[in-house]
Amino acid sequence: MPQEKLQKIVDSLESSRVEREALYKWFHQHPEMSMQEHETSKRIVEELEKLDLEPQNIGVTGQVAVIENGEGPRVAFRADFDALPITENTGLDYSADPELGMMHACGHDLHTTALLGAVRALVENKDLWSGTFIAIHQPGEEGGGGARHMVDDGLAEKIAAPDVCFAQHVFNEDPAFGFVFTPGRFLTAASNWKIHIHGEGGHGSQPHLTKDPIVVAASIITKLQTIVSREVDPNEVAVVTVGSIEGGKSTNSIPYTVTLGVNTRASNDELSEYVQNAVKRIVIAECQAAGIEQEPEFEYLDSVPAVINDEDLTDKLMTQFKDFFGEDQAVAIPPLSGSEDYPFIPNAWGVPSVMWGWSGFAAGSDAPGNHTDKFAPELPNALERGTQSILVAAAPWLMK
Repeated sequence: MPQEKLQKIVDSLESSRVEREALYKWFHQHPEMSMQEHETSKRIVEELEKLDLEPQNIGVTGQVAVIENGEGPRVAFRADFDALPITENTGLDYSADPELGMMHACGHDLHTTALLGAVRALVENKDLWSGTFIAIHQPGEEGGGGARHMVDDGLAEKIAAPDVCFAQHVFNEDPAFGFVFTPGRFLTAASNWKIHIHGEGGHGSQPHLTKDPIVVAASIITKLQTIVSREVDPNEVAVVTVGSIEGGKSTNSIPYTVTLGVNTRASNDELSEYVQNAVKRIVIAECQAAGIEQEPEFEYLDSVPAVINDEDLTDKLMTQFKDFFGEDQAVAIPPLSGSEDYPFIPNAWGVPSVMWGWSGFAAGSDAPGNHTDKFAPELPNALERGTQSILVAAAPWLMK
């Protein structure tokens, strides 16, 4: 009986497919940067209000809709909706305008449309399920601290705790249009910093009268690589990336300041803290070794904990997905080195959680990857699978 109810709800998606694809294209053509997604947030509200729901604004542009349908478990699902500062080069007839300099290069437009589609299916088929479904539309995942904003704005106080919380992410993964799960750690903890090195500038012909921050920065960049190679257990995962260097505008002048953009990743929260402290230790030591008197500045941008999937819950979902989509359509994969701010949401309630990935491409892992200018999940399959998966995940709790 539960599978029959689920199948009926999934089958009902066909009647809204054209509208959902049009909605997805609208989101795709209207990308907005983290915590500036005002038009996207407004459109989400409009779609939810069409279903006679009353979304709550939580966390700047975040929106939460609660669908109550009698007695039963409570299931929460989160989708993010911000874009990236990348100019689109997909060639799609619904591409974002290149002049925007932004695109949905990580599939958050697909995440959002899938969740809205699942909500619509649940609202239109209330006779087939019971309980409460919580749709969390989160802004600012791409370094904007969106999940933290929602928690700080009282998410856990304003919305009663669910029994379980889920999220998913579209990737270029195998199997094509299938699903990938990782029990335990799925994604890494991460942090982002701006590090300001203050030297003493001067003329390029008189370096002896300066404290050259560019030379110090170069030494720091090289030394930082030893954190992973010489301080971290080889069985753990750690990454230190210097993603940007800013300093100097003249070829014959030594600047006063150099700024490094540094990203760290680690397989657990404790190791993440160690790596961050090691970065600070090395920067301070290199500045002192160069005779720079002014202390370097460490400008904290953001950090996220590791995504840790509840193992029993992951096994339950994998079985559910295999039963519905087919044995070869839900596979286990090793942990990934990427990061997500999603854990702040289930952690705020202290509830078990799972995040999984789904493939948006017929070519699977051979398709263009996330954060590239050609990232373009394929309609209709990517959207249909992403929408169906939300319903399939919720079914063991809501469709008994």
